[in-house]
Amino acid sequence: MKITETKSIAGYVSRRTATLLEELREECQNISKLLAQLELSGLQDEQAEDLLGELSAAILHLHEHTRGLDERLLDKQK
Repeated sequence: MKITETKSIAGYVSRRTATLLEELREECQNISKLLAQLELSGLQDEQAEDLLGELSAAILHLHEHTRGLDERLLDKQK
């Protein structure tokens, strides 16, 4: 088994941006988990509604969380 060394995101961006990106990763994982749960067979309508509510909130959080992040990353490239 080959062990590869990974470089922290912080090596490429500011500490604040690295924190934002880590939070983005966590929220994306949460959304992925919610989507997987929605694919389970046998969900009751109430369960699906709860999952859709959580998914909606996560997407809203993702939208707000990433506001301006694209410009921040592009500025780093200049």
